[in-house]
Amino acid sequence: MDDLAATNRTDGTSGAAATPADTPTDPAATPDTVGGPGTDSGPGTDSGPMPGGRAQPKTDKSEQTRALILETAMRLFQERGYEKTTMRAIATEAGVSVGNAYYYFSAKEFLIQGFYDRMTYDHAAEARNRMAHTRNFAERLEIALTSWLDTAAPYHEFAAQFFRTAADPTSSLSPFSNESHPARATAVELFRDVLQGSELAPKLDAELGELLPDVLWLHLMVVVLYWVFDRTEDTERTREFVRRSTPMAARVINLSRYRVFRPIVRDAKGLIQDFILPTIGKTAVK
Repeated sequence: MDDLAATNRTDGTSGAAATPADTPTDPAATPDTVGGPGTDSGPGTDSGPMPGGRAQPKTDKSEQTRALILETAMRLFQERGYEKTTMRAIATEAGVSVGNAYYYFSAKEFLIQGFYDRMTYDHAAEARNRMAHTRNFAERLEIALTSWLDTAAPYHEFAAQFFRTAADPTSSLSPFSNESHPARATAVELFRDVLQGSELAPKLDAELGELLPDVLWLHLMVVVLYWVFDRTEDTERTREFVRRSTPMAARVINLSRYRVFRPIVRDAKGLIQDFILPTIGKTAVK
């Protein structure tokens, strides 16, 4: 029943819209609601929801509560599967009220957005650490893609359930939506570092260099799609796809700096600007 209630909360608001039955009426009823609205301890101090129905933490305690709910959900999704895990079960395991669980994630589906945010941050940190000592562009790109596979590996068993929800192009949970902009911006910035930290960056056309981070992120999305449906051991086929496609992508990008290929580069730049970037939420088309 709590998941049915969750469906009624998918209007982009935070859990403040929860029904009276789910929302604690006594601020002292549970440890994570002490203080209530207007104080400096508890969810009530947050200024409003993040995009996609996620509450924006403003205190260490509220950030800890949000992280606890998300970590608990990820564990239960692994143990029980996404479909069989309810918001009530997540709240119980996390030791918080159902109302507070809905405050931070207005529906179970919005935990996917939290999953994106956290995994993208972890992936970027791991990739930067691994590629710190190489300037070869192809190597840096392969490191960035392989790091994503390693970071996502623990979640592969139920990835299809996550991405089935996110694959709807009209969903706010789509990787291309405005609501997914924070996670996507983190990933695009990583690919900007992949390029700018390489020996290739100074040799490229400046305008093309500005577009490439978004294009490289789209390359990652192709890898993610292949990974979701890969049932080989340790997703070996996806890893082989990365190993073989990365040098090819690097060669094409490297060739773009030669004058003879400039007309093709200009045509490709126009296609990217006119047809690809406009489909990505909050992406400026220059």
